[in-house]
Order: sequence, then structure tokens, then C-alpha cells
Amino acid sequence: MGDRLQPVLAGVVTAVVGFASSFTVVLAGLRAVGASETQAASGLLTVSVAAGICATWLGLRHRMPIAIAWSTPGAALLVATGPVPGGWPAAVGAFALCGLLIVAAGLFPALGRAVAAIPAPVAAAMLAGVLLPLCTAPVRALVEVPTLAGPVIVTWLVLHRFARRWAVPAALVVAALAIVLTTSGVGVGVADLRPVVSPTVPTFTLPAVVGLALPLFLVTMAAQNVPGAAVLRGYGYRPPLAPALRATGLASALGAATGGHAVNLAAITAALAAGPDAHPDPDRRWIASVTAGIGLALLGLGAGAATTLVLLSPPVLIEAVAGLALLGALAGALSAALSTSPAPTSLPPAPSAALSPSAAVSTLALPASGAASAASPVVADPPSREAAVVTFVVTASGVSLLGVGGAFWGLLAGWLMLLLFRRRTAGR
Repeated sequence: MGDRLQPVLAGVVTAVVGFASSFTVVLAGLRAVGASETQAASGLLTVSVAAGICATWLGLRHRMPIAIAWSTPGAALLVATGPVPGGWPAAVGAFALCGLLIVAAGLFPALGRAVAAIPAPVAAAMLAGVLLPLCTAPVRALVEVPTLAGPVIVTWLVLHRFARRWAVPAALVVAALAIVLTTSGVGVGVADLRPVVSPTVPTFTLPAVVGLALPLFLVTMAAQNVPGAAVLRGYGYRPPLAPALRATGLASALGAATGGHAVNLAAITAALAAGPDAHPDPDRRWIASVTAGIGLALLGLGAGAATTLVLLSPPVLIEAVAGLALLGALAGALSAALSTSPAPTSLPPAPSAALSPSAAVSTLALPASGAASAASPVVADPPSREAAVVTFVVTASGVSLLGVGGAFWGLLAGWLMLLLFRRRTAGR
């Protein structure tokens, strides 16, 4: 019994931290692309249960601590993209296509290599541009609702210094208390708190495919699946990446109809389940990831209550909590985008399980796996930094052209800059 208690507790912590630290990002993202309150709650429930099922299956099947989570950077991308032509059904279609692309990456190695061929600085800059609007929300909240945002930010700062793992969950608790104390709760019934599943028939439009499905696939692969595999390798495991991609991609495609945007290998909370704090024996740590999967699925049943909490608050306050959760990811992405030293050719040391979710992302925003090591000459090349800056600026601008959002145009602009510099260099 004692041999299982430690990994079970680690799995519970992984589930709670993973859910509480970023569910606000998911809800904000789904609402941004056109979901109603009910559809957003359904989407949060879907990705929670889908991630839980995948984590349980993969952990039992491979006896490895393969933690699964929703795509937090992908949800941030939804916020940055905003409404797409065709509305919510078109967004659902984009989610389904993204899931199928992830399945394809697990079936055809060539597709995975194509994603890996994206220069690391450009991919990191796109991620940074996606995250920037949300990461400015704490500042805006402090100006717009100082009495609500002030205690939230102070709580986050104090715990970020002394107990990083719990900084964002504690900030969320403070925000919830502030909401309860400043609202009457009128209009909230028991029905609003129940789990809800709201199916939507997907439609497919070219702007949604180009402006949402493809960027969501790229962000999920580059900022979640690749670093998630890197965490496991850093702890001495050989993760079954292809089966994991097939399982999470299929779950994403099937869950799209009820609002789920994407599930993937966990990069934020992976260290909590795979590190030595989960169990001294690496062969017993899979219990932690399975427990985390079950816990995440159960927490997903509270999606209705979580959505109600968000609806009762000023939008900027919930965005502020989401922004606090993503600050570490933004720092890591900017560092990777503007690095002046060659990318390392081996994996970095695995992050300590004591790191917060945001710190874990910042150390592994774009890890030195095969993709990053292959791109090391590009990272060291000064022109690539200018291409990264162009990617970041265009993505962060939120510009929409021909119905396609800024993430796609930022990535395209970065590629064109790189091609321009390479041709100019070759012509000398």
C-alpha cells in the first residue's frame, strides 16, 4: 500500500495543478472563437476526459509516466485568433482537422520531420506572439479592476517565490473568492453547475483550415508534444511517441464535435509525474500518470461550475489569471526565439518536480530534441533572429487578412525573411 501511495498522491497533485493552472486559458480560447457558455463548458469537459482516457490507456499499456493534457498554447492561440469565418462550427471543423493531422504525424514520420524542419527561432517566436496578448492581461486587470486584480497578483508573486507549484492555483482561489464576495450570484442555478455535453456539427472553411487548424497543429506539436517527449527522455524513458500521437490525435478528432480543441503529451505537468518525487523507482511512476489521468477526467466534471465562475467575473480578471500561468512559457519562447548561441545537441537536464508549471514550460519551450538540434546552425545565425522578431511582431499584432489569423501570417513572414536572407547570402 505504501509503495503506491506516493505515486498516487503525485498523480493527484499533477491533476489538480494541471487543471487549476490553465482551465481559464481553455475557456477564454473557446469563447474567443465563438463558443457559447454551454459549448465552452462542454469543450472543457471534453478535453479533460479525453486527456484522462489517453493518460490512463498509455500509462497502463506502456508502463511509463506518460502524462497527457490539453493544449494550453493551443488555447492561447484561440484567444489570439478570435472569431473565424464560419463561426463556431468552422472552429470545430478546424479542431477535428488538427486531431487528424496529429494522427497523421504518428502514422507518417515524414510529417513529423516536416514539423521539425520549422526553424526553432521562428516556431518559438510564433508561440511567443500567440502568448503575448494573454500575458499582458494582468497589467490591464490591475488598471481596470485594481481591487480584484491586486490580491490575485500579490498572491501569485508571493507563492511564485516560495512555492511555485501552487502559485497559479492559489491565485485562482483568490480570484474566485473575490468574485464570490463582489457578486450576488443571481441567475446561477443548479443546472448551470452540472456537467454538460453540447455537440456541434463541424463545417470546414478554407480560412479556418489555414488560419486555425494548421497553426493549432504546429503549436501543439512544437510546444507540447516535442517538449513532453523531451521531459520523459530527460528522466531516462524512451517514450512511445508514435502511439502517443495516434492516441491523442484520435481523441482530439473525436472530441472536436463536443468542443475539445486538442489533447497532447503534457509539457507543463509532465515532470510532476515523471520525476523522482513521484516515486524513487522509475518503474513505479506510471501509477502517477494514470492517477493524474483519472483525476483530470473527474475534475472535468466540474467544467460547468468552472465556466459559471468565469462568467461571474470581469473577463479581464480571468484573462489575468491565465496570463500569470503563461508568463514562464512566454519567457521560454522569447529566449528560444532570440538565442544567440547554438542550440544544444543533447537534452537539457530534466526540470525538478518542484518547478511550477510555467517554469517547466520555460525550461522546455522548444527543447533540444531532434528538431532543435537539427536547427542549431539556424539558431546561431543572426539573420534568423530578425526573422524571429518579424514572426513575433506579425503574430502578436493579431492582424487578420483574408479571414486568416495572425499566427499563420507570422509564420509565413518568418519563412519569407529566412528565404530572403539565404538567397542574399548565396548571391554574394
